[in-house]
Amino acid sequence: MSKSNTEIATIGGGCFWCVEALLQNLKGVEKVISGYSGGNAPGKPTYREVCSGLTGHAEVVQVSFDPSIIAYKDLLSIFMTSHDPTTLNRQGGDVGTQYRSVIFYHDKDQKQIAEEVLKEMQPYYNDPIVTEISEAQIFYEAEDYHQDYYRNNTEQGYCSAVITPKLAKFRKMHAENLA
Repeated sequence: MSKSNTEIATIGGGCFWCVEALLQNLKGVEKVISGYSGGNAPGKPTYREVCSGLTGHAEVVQVSFDPSIIAYKDLLSIFMTSHDPTTLNRQGGDVGTQYRSVIFYHDKDQKQIAEEVLKEMQPYYNDPIVTEISEAQIFYEAEDYHQDYYRNNTEQGYCSAVITPKLAKFRKMHAENLA
């Protein structure tokens, strides 16, 4: 696949380990990088700083994908089913602005598509969707040990208790989109 066919999506739905583990399985997804975005603290934030909730950054993933295989709209629709977009600053036991549901758009088309997807998804939820839609900001790649976290740590407690069941459900829901 040539780089000219690659687009970027930057999204957050709680812990980046979960979002990364799920989206890596999709056809057309070339790369998923865990990181931080959306904050206002000076310099490159560390995991510890982001977890403090004081930097304003969210745990996000930056997804490189081939839109001829998976459209941005489909990627966002799948993302919206992979977490609870109705809980403000929370996913399960993870609480704080760093765990917010967010879509960082990279151009006006992505913004419009994100707005459409949220409207289309709302009828499937009892509570209002609170996913933030914001212009993409600087993306800071997370520390090396966060990359491919689930693949490298499947036996770790959080992975086996939280990510493995979430991944099994995701695979059933989106079997036709899996690589």
